[in-house]
Amino acid sequence: MPLFLITNDDGVHSPGLEALVQELSRQAECLIIAPDRDNSAVSHSLTMNRPLRVTRLGDNFYTLNGTPTDCVAIGLNKIVKQRPDLLVSGINPGPNLGDDISYSGTVSAAVEGTMYGIPSLAVSLAGEAPYDFSRAAQLAAKLAKLILQQGLPQDTLLNVNVPATDLIKGIKVTRQGRRLWDNAIQETLDPFGRKHYWIGGGTPSPALGEDTDVYAVTNDYVSVTPIHLDLTNHQGIQYLKEEWQLEKEREDSSSLFCQE
Repeated sequence: MPLFLITNDDGVHSPGLEALVQELSRQAECLIIAPDRDNSAVSHSLTMNRPLRVTRLGDNFYTLNGTPTDCVAIGLNKIVKQRPDLLVSGINPGPNLGDDISYSGTVSAAVEGTMYGIPSLAVSLAGEAPYDFSRAAQLAAKLAKLILQQGLPQDTLLNVNVPATDLIKGIKVTRQGRRLWDNAIQETLDPFGRKHYWIGGGTPSPALGEDTDVYAVTNDYVSVTPIHLDLTNHQGIQYLKEEWQLEKEREDSSSLFCQE
């Protein structure tokens, strides 16, 4: 029987995690290690300024007082006795689309799994509370089966966003779009009149391109985006070589290292 490592960024008691485990346990042995509290928007952070503690909650069920990336790193190196066949992160209550991917603890857990060479899948439910995770969990199980059968491209994870609607039109294989937020930083005053700032909320800007994850979910399609570990802009390499001529040998090359 396959072994799946399951984690999330919303905490070990998240209903999205529970729905995911319930569905995936039909086809694999599931080992869960998830943060002991909400770690949304922690990105790919590792905890390096304090020791971490693992707490066993049951058979193959653990929690950690750290980030999603901590959970994957410690889970793979210290808890799992055999190499997992798949890592699944989620189900996140809310989308992880466009620029949000850079902040997402859900996606970062799958990135960490991919760095260890484990096929990895991040799943989010794109909608608002109250959430029904059943449809997203069923889709995650189908994609998990496909990954086991077909594999993934090297150094690639899948970021999946499922619209929270009963009128899903189908599945789109997408690229990462843009999803910047307007008015996402709010000013507020404490009881003593001191100014503070609260990050969150706001209005997402529209994404251009019908092949993007943002466009697909907005139009009631499931978005499946292959995310590659290589962040290099390969066209940028040629630009710097040809337009900036950074590699060109010339007499004044030392001027790049001198202050004007």
